[in-house]
Amino acid sequence: MPLRFTTAGESHGPALVSVLEGMPAGVPLLAADVDRELARRQQGYGRGRRMQIETDRIEFLSGVRGGETLGSPIAMLVRNSDWKNWIEIMDPAPRDSDADGLRKRHVTRVRPGHADLTGILKYDRSDARDILERASARETTSRVAAGAVCKVLLREVGVHVGSHLVHLGGIDATRPASLPDDLNAAADASLLRTLDPDAEARMITRIDAAKKEGNTLGGICEVVVRGLPVGLGSHVSWDTRLDGRLGQAMLSIPAVKGVEIGLGFETARRTGADVHDEIEAAPGRTRAGHVRRRTNRAGGTEGGMTTGEELVVRVAMKPISTLMRPLGTVDVATGEPAQAVAERSDVTAVPAMGVIAEAMAAFVLAAALLEKFGGDSLRETQRNLEAYLARLDERIER
Repeated sequence: MPLRFTTAGESHGPALVSVLEGMPAGVPLLAADVDRELARRQQGYGRGRRMQIETDRIEFLSGVRGGETLGSPIAMLVRNSDWKNWIEIMDPAPRDSDADGLRKRHVTRVRPGHADLTGILKYDRSDARDILERASARETTSRVAAGAVCKVLLREVGVHVGSHLVHLGGIDATRPASLPDDLNAAADASLLRTLDPDAEARMITRIDAAKKEGNTLGGICEVVVRGLPVGLGSHVSWDTRLDGRLGQAMLSIPAVKGVEIGLGFETARRTGADVHDEIEAAPGRTRAGHVRRRTNRAGGTEGGMTTGEELVVRVAMKPISTLMRPLGTVDVATGEPAQAVAERSDVTAVPAMGVIAEAMAAFVLAAALLEKFGGDSLRETQRNLEAYLARLDERIER
């Protein structure tokens, strides 16, 4: 079975659900492995009150026993602590107050940049809450849960996924010449998950100013994956190219508008001599096929496949569309000009977006790993990978 996951739940509903299918049996997995990633998603300077209300914790409903995966679907539940305050508004059952067509806290003053307007037109709804509750980035809690399990699988085969913030609100962070060995430990120590303390101070000042203005800020995070073997993905069909799959996964994250691998758009501004990575022999680098790229401008992929170098993906998030000083819109109930609704929101969620991007990358890479090496159990997958690496060693010996 191919690796896949699905999510369910609304932002202010009773709970969020994540179901991951296709994970081999025997992967060591504890609730703490998932809870740690959920906590990382909630961090970051500039977050709103929701992060103070919710303390996300996973409940395994199926697929795990005795600290190991079973090979069956892994169902995970995260309860919404704030549900008690939204029962009347989000109750699935009909209520007498529904007679007038709109419940309390209904939304008709749709927000520019959000799914509100397009969603109510597409699904023929009169209350944009029917759209925004699912379109909310709260849904990414379930993605991070699925990605956390995928990270454990990757870790068991020597692959590690991390991220750090490189831009926020018009301010660039200086990227170190050499990234820390434990990238996430270093990034998570920062309020904004950046490795540049000087830039962080200026970013915090920028966030504070935007908050006073009732405004929001976007930014860019960089995902870095180490330990990947050469050859994940394929060149043979459009939908098997790994870079394409990573792009789709990243662009599915709410508010993400851009993705680039390696130099990305900068490659269009340079000559071929300044873009392509020269190759040299490197005996002992089994996972890269006993070669190395002198540079890594390609970001770890060539021809839709991993090269064995670090995978580097940058993800751009636009400013959140809920402004405390709302933009102009139309009230869809009256057709009259109005100010957009101001739902509870963040000034910026870019640091959290980096954690979500890690989860999506982990899922895509875990799926590609299992496609190549298969295995109904972790040990079988590991043996298949070891046999592949042994064949790469044999090539260099010949």
